[in-house]
Amino acid sequence: MGMKHSVFLILLGMIAPLAGGCQQSPAGLPVVKMKIGRLTCQIEVASTAGAEEKGLMQRDSMPDDHGMLFVFKNEQTRYFWMKNTRFPLDILFLNSRGRIMSIGHMQAYDLNETSSNFPAQYAIELNSGAAEKAGVKVGDMIDLPSEARAASRQ
Repeated sequence: MGMKHSVFLILLGMIAPLAGGCQQSPAGLPVVKMKIGRLTCQIEVASTAGAEEKGLMQRDSMPDDHGMLFVFKNEQTRYFWMKNTRFPLDILFLNSRGRIMSIGHMQAYDLNETSSNFPAQYAIELNSGAAEKAGVKVGDMIDLPSEARAASRQ
């Protein structure tokens, strides 16, 4: 196989996923566009036990318009901590319909748990200050992407 052919195949392999509209994060998670209050964000969808456990650990930062959506199978009180997470986050806890039940603020490397205080099926982690910038508050509805709703039924 010639050098030009190899380079073409490599470039094709990089472009093909973009052409189909299927985006993935650096962690290999699906990425969806999501409206959160006044913000439109690129959200990684963590819907497996491994992805949920790792979350945003070991990353140095996250772009301002990005976040991570955690999808669980049912509603229950959720607990998050910041083990090996290097930057502060806001966390929105949502019920099965997408209503914000509570909003928390978590500090980098904090091993204390942040509770949803109410049953939640979804959690969205955003950079610290993003919840206020988005103008969201407890009781607001978030339109969850179909990929998230489908993952919660699997």
